[in-house]
Amino acid sequence: MSLKSFQSEIQEIYARELARQRGQASGTPAPRNIHSKKTQILEESNIVGEPPPSRDAGIEGEVEAVLALLSIHDYDRARTSVAQLITGRKGEYIFRIGCQPSHASLFAGESVDDATGWSGVPRTDVEVASLQSSVKRVVEELGGKVSVLFETTDGHHPRATLLLRLPPPSIELVPEVRCAVVGNVDSGKSTTLGVLTRGPLDDGRGRARVALFRHKHEIETGRTSSVGMEILGFSTAGTPVLPNILPSADANVIRRDKLGWDEISAQSAKIVSFSDLAGHERYLKTTLYGLTSGAPSCVILMVGANAGLIGMSKEHLAIALALSVPVVVCITKIDMTPPNILNETTKQVVKILKSPGCRKTPVFVNSMEVAVESSQTFAQYKLCPIFRVSNVTGEGLDYFRTFLNLLPSSEADTETFTVDQPLEYSVTDVWSVPYVGTVVNGILNSGSVKTGDSVLFGPDSNGHFQSTVVRSMQRKRADVATAEAGQCVALALKRVKRAAVRKGMVIVHKADTPPKATRQFEGQVLILYHNTTMQRNYQAMLHCGAVRQTVRIMSMDNPEGVLRTGDRATVQFEFITQPEFVKVGMKLLFREGKTKGLGVITRLL
Repeated sequence: MSLKSFQSEIQEIYARELARQRGQASGTPAPRNIHSKKTQILEESNIVGEPPPSRDAGIEGEVEAVLALLSIHDYDRARTSVAQLITGRKGEYIFRIGCQPSHASLFAGESVDDATGWSGVPRTDVEVASLQSSVKRVVEELGGKVSVLFETTDGHHPRATLLLRLPPPSIELVPEVRCAVVGNVDSGKSTTLGVLTRGPLDDGRGRARVALFRHKHEIETGRTSSVGMEILGFSTAGTPVLPNILPSADANVIRRDKLGWDEISAQSAKIVSFSDLAGHERYLKTTLYGLTSGAPSCVILMVGANAGLIGMSKEHLAIALALSVPVVVCITKIDMTPPNILNETTKQVVKILKSPGCRKTPVFVNSMEVAVESSQTFAQYKLCPIFRVSNVTGEGLDYFRTFLNLLPSSEADTETFTVDQPLEYSVTDVWSVPYVGTVVNGILNSGSVKTGDSVLFGPDSNGHFQSTVVRSMQRKRADVATAEAGQCVALALKRVKRAAVRKGMVIVHKADTPPKATRQFEGQVLILYHNTTMQRNYQAMLHCGAVRQTVRIMSMDNPEGVLRTGDRATVQFEFITQPEFVKVGMKLLFREGKTKGLGVITRLL
């Protein structure tokens, strides 16, 4: 039983359940035999990891229509068409002028000038320049901004790629991309984020990462132990929103001089949130929780060029693949690594990515054009962009920033997050804030919520739900009044004790029938690794969305009554301490030390 076929089966069960639950909510029967879009795309691509040859023809036609209107100076109709293009894509659109090379030749790293398979209408360099200024004029009349991502005027094919972006109407609607940053200890995770979010380069002695640390022991050892959250804002013009720090060497100045999250949100047209996860083996539980509960759109795997893919990096890569989250590799410290070691590291990364377990096509991002095109296609076609960066010299960071700036937003994934369903919000963090009371942080899986709503939270240790009222809400530390599915928000709850709320609870709207808490459930599981056998009453830590609890195996359908590595079975689990809110179709990961299993919930008992 291969991991790939098991994963596509999980995806099918998940899609079928999602359709059934939506059908129940809207009162229409669910369609039979529903394939999720993602598996369909993968099946249509001719070989695994080979992108389909043509780009989206319909969109190309729209762009050519706009360009035709602009070349005859019909600005009014062009403005309407451009407005439709941008608003249909959540407020930003990548606009291509001239002939475009085929993705296959671009991603293979060859010189594209001699390659075949170009698409689009050829333009001269004069036409490209005049069309660029016309597009700029039209978008600025709409109140947006145009930034040139990439242009080439010499060579056989003059072409340009522009980013058209409108400012978001309010802070509540700023699109957000969630990225989880993982990798082995000392692979440069915190330093890279420090340089991306603060601006000044590192001194090679860890100056850039000081501002990210939350605890005293982290500053002393230089190791992250908690899930650090960092955000990077991009303005309407596509430039990163950074504090004005003088390149001073004093660590305290760097810690102090940072923009507040609310200031970043106010200036940004798009936000990339990084969860800086811990690399040390001791904190694997925390890292796993960050990956399952944070619902990231992509995982950025940091690899130190001097050390290669070692230790926990492989573990983190395996977890990301098991959860089927797209992966981006970033090779750091290229300034201090001798060229022969850098080549070895690069070869090793490529070999692992192409191996049967990963089955990804590595794409080296060594030009702006590759950065732009790969950001739009890497998730669907099993590509894995590889960046080589140095935080000391700044080499390669521009490509990385552009790539992050263009990633599709997390809430745009309407397959996972549906607004027209009843509210369901999973709690991933709880605090007690002076003069405010209990505050929870989490992600809206479906529906929408506004301040003043009456809600239920639970289940508690008896499986009951308590009622409360949403007193106020914040998103990225800026006050908001409403929030929709796919967004990450913090809610302040009225008259609730801090001890009454815990991670893994859900918040739903008040209804006649409160949701049911589950103590026992059945799931299809695949044992990825276990050194002996698993039997009845075996206990392991289960991660399922924001739920993290020890479970015990009650029974299994294996005739021998034991499970070994590579086995697949239907297993009945029971939560040890208290019931939890889980749904059919949710993915689960369980581990106990080195044991790892992957599965999906098929039935609640």
